[in-house]
Amino acid sequence: MISSLWWRIAATGVVCTAALTALVQAVAAQPPGPPAAVGGDHLTVTVSGSDGPAAGGTYELRCHPAGGDHPSAQGACDRLDSLTTWGRDLFAPVPPDAVCTLQYGGPATARVTGSWAGRPVDARFSRRSGCESARWDSFVPLLPAASADRGADSRPATAARRGGRAAG
Repeated sequence: MISSLWWRIAATGVVCTAALTALVQAVAAQPPGPPAAVGGDHLTVTVSGSDGPAAGGTYELRCHPAGGDHPSAQGACDRLDSLTTWGRDLFAPVPPDAVCTLQYGGPATARVTGSWAGRPVDARFSRRSGCESARWDSFVPLLPAASADRGADSRPATAARRGGRAAG
């Protein structure tokens, strides 16, 4: 009886050692993942047609920890974190049936690609309507803020179309 017990213990030890050795070898054989998989989320932001000298261009953004050449990396990461909600696509476009104002926000466009919260991202932004401008503004500082000059320029044009004067 005792020899049978010792035989089972020894056999169990051999099987466990073999399994552990195989697991260690499998983990060691895995190639390292890309930096985004190791260090958090990674986005590429390309902005064109935007006002201001620093607004256009392509920027890399890494979060968790913040890095890359984005002009406001930590602020952009913090803003994206505050907008992220489980079960909701943070980068979803404006729904096609949304009722939007026809307020033109300027020629700026942006494309954001990469990975956020474990999901692939390929989002496009513009300022061609009130809804699109509001969506853009919700992503500042990931995207550049709209120029204050454009708001001043659009007011007289709106008044001229109506045939009246701009109110002071």
